[in-house]
Amino acid sequence: MKLRKLLPLAVAAAALAVPVQAGAETPVAGVPAELQGPAQQLQQQAQQWQQQLPQPQRDQLQQFVQPLPQPLPQLLPPSFPDNLDGWIRNALHILGRHGIPASYEGIHRTAVRESGGNPHAINLWDSNAAAGIPSKGLMQVIDPTFAAYHVEGTSWDIYDPVANIAAACNYAAARYGSIDNVFGAY
Repeated sequence: MKLRKLLPLAVAAAALAVPVQAGAETPVAGVPAELQGPAQQLQQQAQQWQQQLPQPQRDQLQQFVQPLPQPLPQLLPPSFPDNLDGWIRNALHILGRHGIPASYEGIHRTAVRESGGNPHAINLWDSNAAAGIPSKGLMQVIDPTFAAYHVEGTSWDIYDPVANIAAACNYAAARYGSIDNVFGAY
């Protein structure tokens, strides 16, 4: 399988390509403290690389990596489909790593109510739009709120559904305790 031949090269390239960042993400289990920085960077690089693969190759990669001894499977994050269900599950995975409370049901309810599940939705008629800052994306977040509540490890593109969900949930957690407590416009 070509993927097996490319994986070690990709892992090595990822480890060398990203400079060390202080105070990164959640610790990678099974990795000594002195190697946490590089392991976390490798995990982030692997996630970016994995997201560029078509879904069948992502699934194939997950099947290959999961039986490997720890901490190797943790270096590649879980693979999620590119649809509303996958966006929510991906966001919940990221939110969990950051300790931001949310449930599948709360996110789904809000996404369907706010945008009908459309990650490219934009509201051009409400008071925010009249003020020149329309609500955008799956969860209908305005630009200043997205910037203030952006969750590390997600895209800075407000139309990215996972980033939009994460920022909305982070905002709702700060303001209402959780997105699960939001039952109307927020």
